[in-house]
Amino acid sequence: MRIIRIVLAALATLALLGASATAASAVPAQTGFRHYVALGDSYTAGPLIPLPRLDPLGCAKSTANYPALLAASLHLAGYTDISCSGADTSDMTQAQTVPLGVNPAQFSALRPDTDLVTVGIGGNDSGVFGTLVGTCPGLRASDPTGSPCRQQYTVDGVDTVKALLPGTGENVRQVLAGIHARSPEAEVLAIGYPRIAPESGYCPDVLPFADGDYAWLSGVEEALNAAIEDAVTADGEASYVDTYTPSAGHDACARGGAAWINGKDTKLLSAASYHPLPAGMTGIAGVIRAQLDND
Repeated sequence: MRIIRIVLAALATLALLGASATAASAVPAQTGFRHYVALGDSYTAGPLIPLPRLDPLGCAKSTANYPALLAASLHLAGYTDISCSGADTSDMTQAQTVPLGVNPAQFSALRPDTDLVTVGIGGNDSGVFGTLVGTCPGLRASDPTGSPCRQQYTVDGVDTVKALLPGTGENVRQVLAGIHARSPEAEVLAIGYPRIAPESGYCPDVLPFADGDYAWLSGVEEALNAAIEDAVTADGEASYVDTYTPSAGHDACARGGAAWINGKDTKLLSAASYHPLPAGMTGIAGVIRAQLDND
């Protein structure tokens, strides 16, 4: 997602504070996992959630994102988080240039002895998330109660955004195959995306989509998650972690601190716009941990 330039100044302010907070608590592993690697995009990295990591600063990666929280809950002595905001599936095998640095190809963190991998990727392929949050809010004024964004991306009866998602699924399948090839003994978890829009109702002050586009936004998210789950099924070795269902009631419109996802306004020391809040990272880490415990 294209949030790097917006948040970079704030991250630089926090960077010195976060320099020493980049590892999980050094407690002996109690779960059998020894080498955990987290791969992913900004929904893994956690831009603007204190405190930022420096490796590199331009990835807008937090020391309190779900990989960090999961590693702590598993009592791992250490872990490797190579996620980076703006990443897509191609950045698994090629370096990603970011402001003030370069993030190595994310697969470079994988080792033959890696035994746990989480990967949250796919939302940036073909610019899907960027299309949703970059275009739809600007169309609300033209038809506040309609669905102008859905209409803009429907051509000859075909939803051109959803039509991209089978290709994303194939890309994710290839990512999973690449993980298995490099870390054949690892338990691999493909992490889905949490709910952004509510199941019913609207909050245009927080999520400024036209009323009819709320359902369309949710439909695109559901189709993206289905493509990722289909990739896991085709892979046959990885597991899919559904964060969309558990995040019902924790969408961007949720009140009283229940939201897992931030709305349109960037919140310094909390979350970039349309990205997970600290509560969201806690929630996602809990969902992943519960699935590991039940496997």
